[in-house]
Amino acid sequence: MSLLTVDDLSVTFSRRGRRPTHAVDGVSFSVDAGQVVGLVGESGCGKSVTSLALMGLLKRAEISGSATFDGIELLSLRASDMRDLRGSQLAMIFQDPLSSLNPVVPIGVQVTEILTRHRGLKGAPARKEAADLLDRVGIPDPTRRLKEYPHQLSGGMRQRALIAMAVACAPRLLIADEPTTALDVTIQAQILELLRELVDDQGTALLMITHDLGVVAGLCDDINVLYGGKVVEAASRRPLFASPTHPYSVGLLGSIPRLDAPRGEPLTPIRGSVNDNIAWTDGCAFAPRCDHYTLACLEGTPDLTETYTGHKYRCVNPVTHHEAPVTLPESPAAEA
Repeated sequence: MSLLTVDDLSVTFSRRGRRPTHAVDGVSFSVDAGQVVGLVGESGCGKSVTSLALMGLLKRAEISGSATFDGIELLSLRASDMRDLRGSQLAMIFQDPLSSLNPVVPIGVQVTEILTRHRGLKGAPARKEAADLLDRVGIPDPTRRLKEYPHQLSGGMRQRALIAMAVACAPRLLIADEPTTALDVTIQAQILELLRELVDDQGTALLMITHDLGVVAGLCDDINVLYGGKVVEAASRRPLFASPTHPYSVGLLGSIPRLDAPRGEPLTPIRGSVNDNIAWTDGCAFAPRCDHYTLACLEGTPDLTETYTGHKYRCVNPVTHHEAPVTLPESPAAEA
């Protein structure tokens, strides 16, 4: 049984006088203990909204479906029970540290608050553990940094402080929402190694949300590619990169600069923007941007087809294997 099982999760935002926005539309996936699962896609595809729904942090949205964590239904959990889980069993690394950290509270207080709430540490033991956590994520002179406020830290240090708070109680499930966005490549490598250690040494289940396919290639076991709030392709890491089947996955890989590409070779970006889509009820949302578009793409929502190898894709005119990239992209952090 998977530690986290998400089944047909949907999140809809409604505003008076406007059509409802289906930010997440029937997403399903699972994460086992000691496994790294990736949610990949452009901004606006529903990755972060999925994570916020799982953490119980969406207050003005209509949420349906199921999300079961170790037998507990998260979507119907009382607020008080969810607060007991957050920080101890479930933790999240947020993408924007400047808006996630309290600007008028020292970093040390924000880290020790978690240790006091969930581990019962107070006073000097809590401060020592907080300093050790900051040191573990690569913040220099951690004892001094505990007394400083978020505005006194660089963007990278703020991000590392958030990561220290997330891993303070060695959670069983860690959701990382673009955890290395604000970091240089050397610190990226350190953070990714720390996340890998949590998975390998403590059996932590990691849900990695990112648009960096280099990070995905080096860290994730299974990958779910999202577009328009739906999973359009899902597979294990090597099968996905060796033979991507959905045109959107192929487009994501084709738009990455490669070290092994001939000098002067242009990138092949996906045309249009994430706003150039249609409702899934009318057909494939990616159709307006797709080079494999046919009239069959407008005959309702494509089914999620599964091959005998477990590779899933949502497309009526999939890319054949000889058309797709065959090598894994490399993250700069892997070279650091």
